[in-house]
Amino acid sequence: MNFFDEVREACADMADDLKLTGPQERDLILPSSSYKGAGVEYRFRIDGSEGSVDCTVEMQTETVTLIVDIESLAIAAGVVEKRGGVSYSARNLNQLRKSLQGQAEYVRRVHPFLADPATAENLMRQADAREWPRRDT
Repeated sequence: MNFFDEVREACADMADDLKLTGPQERDLILPSSSYKGAGVEYRFRIDGSEGSVDCTVEMQTETVTLIVDIESLAIAAGVVEKRGGVSYSARNLNQLRKSLQGQAEYVRRVHPFLADPATAENLMRQADAREWPRRDT
């Protein structure tokens, strides 16, 4: 199996349950697989040179794009108490699978908070999301 197959396998139930679209798969600098729903995008990326996989969450407002890692967001949402509860290792197939499954579970936990437009932007900022001006405004 390859990275995209593994992401599809780890995220299938989560994507169905949360009614997310995707995956959108890209193999540019770092292979990535994205799922979208309720105004947010969850992007899983693998870095073969680092032997790691991560999930970032992206949200666009009228003026800015906010991006934060899934663990910081889970902590800010109060669904996880502290750092270190999810794996990022992808040095072998077992580690990759464990990391993807754990990160997909965090997506499942935080998505209800992000699906509410009244709380989503504030939660992203509370999680110290990186912020960039939108290019299309």
